[in-house]
Amino acid sequence: MNEAIPSVTFGPVTVYFGDRSGKYPDGNQLVVRGAEAVAVFDTPLVANRLPQVLAEADLAILGHVHEDHMAALHLLPQRPLFVHEADVAAARSWEAMARHYGYDDAVLQALRTRIERQFHYRPRPDAIAYADGHVWDLGGGVRVRALHLPGHTAGHTALVVEPEGLAFIGDIDLSGFGPYYGDASSDLGAFRRSLARLADLSARVWVTSHHKGVVAERAQFLAMLQAYTACLDERSERLLQMLQGGPRTLADLARERLLYPPGHDELWVASAELRTIALHLDELLAAGRVRLLEDGRWMRD
Repeated sequence: MNEAIPSVTFGPVTVYFGDRSGKYPDGNQLVVRGAEAVAVFDTPLVANRLPQVLAEADLAILGHVHEDHMAALHLLPQRPLFVHEADVAAARSWEAMARHYGYDDAVLQALRTRIERQFHYRPRPDAIAYADGHVWDLGGGVRVRALHLPGHTAGHTALVVEPEGLAFIGDIDLSGFGPYYGDASSDLGAFRRSLARLADLSARVWVTSHHKGVVAERAQFLAMLQAYTACLDERSERLLQMLQGGPRTLADLARERLLYPPGHDELWVASAELRTIALHLDELLAAGRVRLLEDGRWMRD
């Protein structure tokens, strides 16, 4: 029953909270009701428990493409699906989704089996591309505006409901874990720029896909965003400490781990560690703080 799902409403927007405030593998479901159309943002696992709500939807908008944001699209096979142009290929086919993740073939094979079972994953070859600044007019003065904030994925986008001033900021989730940019479509520099752009966004309410859920005070939001952003430099400093004892290969550093604690062995962890550390090393190299030796090892400069 829909009544069993905790929710909160801000004008035309209802936020339905997933398990543990949308902690992965779940997420938080947003529904925006205009006078002429109803839009849903993403479709996390909790959306499967909201069939009557999803039945109202005239369109679905993905803030980005990952398995946990597509978990109830199977309930909307005939509804238009909009995806940012930098992520849309990943929504349209498994082959592009595999490139989006960038994992080893064995990991991808196991992951596909898992997400088909757990997240009802199905490609959407009909997905429609949108660009930064695109506006959906839902009628009655209710609009949704796309604010492209890449980094987590190439197409990661905040969806801003106007004139309510509510920003769905997706996987900029303000968690203690910090930003995630461990896939082939991720970009550390773009993430830094996106976080700076988000800080300047004029909004009254911020909603995350995971963890924090709803933040309704700007001072609190900015403090949380600052702490979240600080994780990036903290990781760079930890990586430099890992190089304190002398030159090391990327593989050595990934085995020691920068992101995940020992024993945390999800399918993507090894790939995410390699990708994340490589991005930080490239950034540190450009800043003159590390060097790449001829034998492929990295050392502090």
